[in-house]
Amino acid sequence: MSVRVYVPTTRTLLRDVLASGVAATEGASAYAVTDAVRSELPDVDEEDREYVASSAAAQASVRLLRPDEPPRRAVLAVDVASVREAQDPDDPARVVLGKVATRQVAALLLDSADAGPSVDAARRAVLDGSGDAALLLELCLDHELGWWAAQEMAALLDEDA
Repeated sequence: MSVRVYVPTTRTLLRDVLASGVAATEGASAYAVTDAVRSELPDVDEEDREYVASSAAAQASVRLLRPDEPPRRAVLAVDVASVREAQDPDDPARVVLGKVATRQVAALLLDSADAGPSVDAARRAVLDGSGDAALLLELCLDHELGWWAAQEMAALLDEDA
């Protein structure tokens, strides 16, 4: 049985993933439905817990965005044999990965261009250390990430080249 894990990334990092064949390096932080998430959300079904994990990864991707990148959150959905829970009481969905090959990518979750202003405001607030960063990150959740098949990654990145 495999575990679905959500790896925060950016469009620039995705280009590296495609070139290297490595979706995540040893020790990378990612997000998954952990025992801690199940304990915190006992009355929530597994699909909603998956949404919580993918949303956490999407929020983490904002922190990875460089100022010169398009302001769009990106997350790789990967299937791995196992993960190690990070035991982070402030972030119960956070896990630590081993090396993950690109062939293990199941899908790419990506913001559409209309999320740009919200993501850009959150990115700037995070980079500046603004007290509004948490609120602005929360506003990014108003935008749903689109799901794309793994084999569509290169074409999606070429659209913005």
